[in-house]
Amino acid sequence: MSLRNPVYAALTGPHASFAEVRGNARRYPSAVAPFLALPDVPTEQDWADAAELVGPGTVVALMRPEFPVPDSFKLDRRFDLVQFVAPASLAAADPEAVVLGVDDVPDMLGLVALTDPGPFRSRTIELGTYVGVRRDGELIAMAGTRFALPGYTEISAVCTHPSYQGQGLASRLIRAVAARITAAGQTPFLHTGGSNTNAIRLYKGLGFELSNEMKVTLVEPV
Repeated sequence: MSLRNPVYAALTGPHASFAEVRGNARRYPSAVAPFLALPDVPTEQDWADAAELVGPGTVVALMRPEFPVPDSFKLDRRFDLVQFVAPASLAAADPEAVVLGVDDVPDMLGLVALTDPGPFRSRTIELGTYVGVRRDGELIAMAGTRFALPGYTEISAVCTHPSYQGQGLASRLIRAVAARITAAGQTPFLHTGGSNTNAIRLYKGLGFELSNEMKVTLVEPV
């Protein structure tokens, strides 16, 4: 099922043009995203290809249910991840949300550094459409689309400047991004850390339903 291995589904599907490839192993360019992808049941050859693809000294992330890491990789860290699928009623356009472009990336990276919503790098904006809210010229909230799978598009990089939290901006932007996704005939979904109780409460309050409990596994070839 593609939702249980979303990075592989993206890089062998709608995001294939981004994929750096060796055998069955896939990864995003490091400036785009830190993710490595392997088939649902990777073989020894798949892991060997992944080690060649990633190269020594580089840490990459796998996002999928827990699995054993072979001796050819060093396990750096592993943490819980939960995945939610949006209800059909979620979508709602927002008049204050503006589409963000390449010129906005420095401000987006600054907001990410303040809020840590997950990986967002200099070229992540190429993966989808990101929207934001500015007040007095300052970017104070954003959200966008990251992984594109057959039938599903991920909402990602949901974050609000600490000075503006508690005003409902995250919910508004999630709905605005969902409106774009559903207009394209796709189903929105998203991920958050398993211990991020505030985010989980927000998503459940918006009607999201748990679809998978997964792991983010950070590994490095040895």
